[in-house]
Amino acid sequence: MAVVKSDIEIARAAVKKPIYEIGDRLGIPADQLAPYGHDKAKISADFIASQEGKKDGRLILVTAINPTPAGEGKTTTTVGLGDGLNRIGKNAVICVREPSLGPCFGTKGGAAGGGYAQVVPMEDINLHFTGDFHAITSAHNLLAAMVDNHIYWGNALNIDSRRVTWRRVMDMNDRALREIVSSLGGVANGFPRESGFDITVASEVMAILCLASDLKDLERRLGEIIVGYRRDRSPVYARDLKADGAMAVLLKDAMQPNLVQTLENNPALVHGGPFANIAHGCNSVIATRTALKLADYVVTEAGFGADLGAEKFFDIKCRKAGLKPDAAVIVATVRALKMNGGVAKEDLGTENVAALVKGCSNLGRHLANVRKFGVPVVVAINHFTSDTDAEVAAVQNYVSRLGAEAILCRHWAEGSAGIEDLAYKVVELAESDQAKFQPLYPDDLSLFEKIEIVASKIYHAGEVTADKAVRDQLIAWEERGYGHLPVCIAKTQYSFSTDPNLRGAPEGHVVHVREVRLSAGAGFVVAITGEIRTMPGLPSVPSAERIFLNDQGYVEGLF
Repeated sequence: MAVVKSDIEIARAAVKKPIYEIGDRLGIPADQLAPYGHDKAKISADFIASQEGKKDGRLILVTAINPTPAGEGKTTTTVGLGDGLNRIGKNAVICVREPSLGPCFGTKGGAAGGGYAQVVPMEDINLHFTGDFHAITSAHNLLAAMVDNHIYWGNALNIDSRRVTWRRVMDMNDRALREIVSSLGGVANGFPRESGFDITVASEVMAILCLASDLKDLERRLGEIIVGYRRDRSPVYARDLKADGAMAVLLKDAMQPNLVQTLENNPALVHGGPFANIAHGCNSVIATRTALKLADYVVTEAGFGADLGAEKFFDIKCRKAGLKPDAAVIVATVRALKMNGGVAKEDLGTENVAALVKGCSNLGRHLANVRKFGVPVVVAINHFTSDTDAEVAAVQNYVSRLGAEAILCRHWAEGSAGIEDLAYKVVELAESDQAKFQPLYPDDLSLFEKIEIVASKIYHAGEVTADKAVRDQLIAWEERGYGHLPVCIAKTQYSFSTDPNLRGAPEGHVVHVREVRLSAGAGFVVAITGEIRTMPGLPSVPSAERIFLNDQGYVEGLF
């Protein structure tokens, strides 16, 4: 029996090309790359600006069903599809997000793909990489420090310390920091107030970096951040504190997309990393736009299930950046569909076609939802060795009855050779010019109406509820000129509902909005629903307990 290698063993054995060769393949001169070692580099802002006016390639979105502990493999499929497109003769670039240390040391693990469909260097990408997350964390916390410092030194802006909305962030799961009291210890430490921490991926600075078109736009957006309010409820902006310039300086290098490669030496841009359950969940606009100028096909992903990542990709990223996707891929696994059909995790290795067909309702809902945006879609069945022919056929028959195609993909085990069929289908869909992309809702609806539309049309909720204070806050923002913004709903990734245990395709449930936050610089309004937290906690047995350096100095346990 063949020995099955782990993701990290496969990544460690990769034969990587010098990053200059990967850049040369895209037409990027060596002097326009800032190398971080031999296998990763940042693309210069000057080179990116020089590409303006070139024709865009075709944009492909990879999304998925709702995640389960059984695994779906969205990033793995994104990488595999990019390799597959290159294999069939297309010039393709992959655009994915940077992983957060929170999941790496918490539950989910790394996010650089898996098996023979990975981006490398895997350990670097999953850990500190080129320092982008650290720069975002520093810029965010600089602004927090300047808020408290301004209040300490006389508070010329008359900030109401009870209404400071700018929290601090760190790139780690730490539930103990969700709610804190700061500035204790006496007069020398300032004025005590309640505050808290979010994880860095939920930071508005992260969203701004991912949505800004260039450094000038970045600094403008940073200045638009609202840090709090005065007693008369008028907003105080980061630019009022003169913080925007210094924040932009900290983010200057982080704004440049990172160039790496796949195991098959195909180019990949890894840049930005917001979570789709608490933020907009897409890689940076600047990376996507750059890739579209350099390649015929760009394959990108959006976080978690299509109810979160794809909806936000379409309604926020594409709306704001003027992007028009040509096709979408929904990733599903037989194992995850059986879990949606009620099968326990320990029983997923046993054939159960009846439960599988029941769980396919989750896939069918996502398929219908993506079509609402006018984008043609294909299903990728990410193959596991425990899948049976009968189960695969059941998924394909189910999808066929819905007027789409489900293609079995073996990229985890075989690399690009195992995903050729999907690559050909994606080309067929994209080049048919079927796509008639449009967002789910227009800009001129009220903010609460936009929340209701997403909840009803995407989540199939029966009602959206919110306390009077939340509704009044949305109205106040509309009166200040923010009513045209899209909404970014923070919701559990495990269900269409706000109950993570409600699998399948529930209908008629209630979505309760417990809090709203205005991200004026990023350009959207966050609606926090159910029990979702913007600072996750570690599980009872975190992944960190299994991560260590072996006797050869290699990282073990990072996956």
